[in-house]
Amino acid sequence: MFSFELQWRKNGKKRIAGIDEAGRGPLAGPVVAAAVVLPDNFSVSGINDSKQLSENVRDKLFRQINAYPDIQVGVGIVSERIIDKINILQATKKAMKQAIKNLAFDPDHLLIDGLLLDNVYISQTKIIKGDSKSVSIAAASIVAKVVRDEIMKEYAKKIPGYNFDRHKGYGTKEHTQALANNGISVIHRLSFAPVRDILQKDSLLNG
Repeated sequence: MFSFELQWRKNGKKRIAGIDEAGRGPLAGPVVAAAVVLPDNFSVSGINDSKQLSENVRDKLFRQINAYPDIQVGVGIVSERIIDKINILQATKKAMKQAIKNLAFDPDHLLIDGLLLDNVYISQTKIIKGDSKSVSIAAASIVAKVVRDEIMKEYAKKIPGYNFDRHKGYGTKEHTQALANNGISVIHRLSFAPVRDILQKDSLLNG
C-alpha cells in the first residue's frame, strides 16, 4: 500500500496527496472528495478501500487519520445542483480540485483514484482501483465516505420519508420505493435516469 508513495518520494516529491471521492453513483446528495497527505512516519493499521470496511471501522479510522500528527486533509463538496449542471464526472473533478485547494500546503504530486485532473499544474498519477493500492488514496476514500455519510444523515433529519441515513442516496429498493411514494426531494439529482424518468412522467401527466 506504500509502494506508490515510496516511489515518488525517491523521485524527490515530499508532499504526495492521495485523492478519492465518494458519491458518484447515488441518486441524491453531493459528491465529496478528499485529499490526504500522509507524513513519512504514518502508521495506522487497517487502512483500505472504504467500500471494504464496515461503518464502525471507517468511523474509527477517520478519527485516527484526522488526529494523526502532521497529517494534511482537504475536503471538497459539490452539490447535486452543480452535478446536474455540469455532469457527475466534471463535478467529481471539481470536488477533487477543491479538496487539493483546502490542504494546508500545496502538494507536489497527486495520486488519484481512476482520474487525471485538467488545469491542475501539479504532477499526477492515475491509479485504477487506487483505493486498494495506495495508502494515501485509501485514507482519502475513508475521509470522503465518512464526510458524505454524515451529510446524508443530516439530510435524513431535515427531509423525512426517504431514510437517507440508511441508503445514503444510493438507488436501493428502499430508496426507489420512497421516490415512488413521496416524489422528488430538493436533494435529488434531476439528471440521473431514475429521477429524470419520474420528472418526465410527471410532465406528461401534467402536460
